[in-house]
Amino acid sequence: MADIVVIGAHGKVAQLALPLLVQAGHQVHGVVRKPDQVRAVEDTGAHATLADIEHHDTRGIATLLRGHKAVIWSAGAGGGDPSRTWAVDRDAAIRTMDAAASVGVQRFVMVSYFGAGPEHDVPPDSSFFPYAQAKSVADGHLALTNLAWTILRPSRLTDDAPTGKISVGTDQSAGSVSRGDVAAVIAQAVVLPRAVGKIYEFNNGEVPIAEALEQGGWHPPVPEAVGPLEG
Repeated sequence: MADIVVIGAHGKVAQLALPLLVQAGHQVHGVVRKPDQVRAVEDTGAHATLADIEHHDTRGIATLLRGHKAVIWSAGAGGGDPSRTWAVDRDAAIRTMDAAASVGVQRFVMVSYFGAGPEHDVPPDSSFFPYAQAKSVADGHLALTNLAWTILRPSRLTDDAPTGKISVGTDQSAGSVSRGDVAAVIAQAVVLPRAVGKIYEFNNGEVPIAEALEQGGWHPPVPEAVGPLEG
């Protein structure tokens, strides 16, 4: 069992993932930025840690992560303000990766989105561009680290009941996937050796999650990277 830190533990997906991780026997620490979010984390059986990652430097985040074995990044600015999107989804995520590497964290799971990467097709004049670019830069940085990383790229999230089944592959179009199934993917991927160094783009589908993770995913032939940082 692992000692896991979940960044963005008050998010909808993380709130579903926390109890799955706890039930699996892990020591789980959920990081939230507001005092009124602590109770929700503790109600899942996880330990709550109050910290605003957006405003922590790399050294501060390293202090937060020291002694833990795995990090799950499920945080996000939530869209809207582009400056916060750059600050959280790109800059804070990258500082967290660097901090994790500096204190010997062994595992890093990034929750990204379907279509992210250096060739994402979101035009610069789109309101979605800051998010698409920020996540793509963060994913690319993670792939260049020495962390045992996995990048999860779920399609459009729904509140449908989880099915326990997904479809993984770069040969499919973006569809949708329930938040409950994304939570289950997180909980299984973080402890799966075959998931290390892999990127998973997925929808809801017909293959049981464990089987899909074992058989699917892809290793980028060259670590992903994108152009100059923007924003």
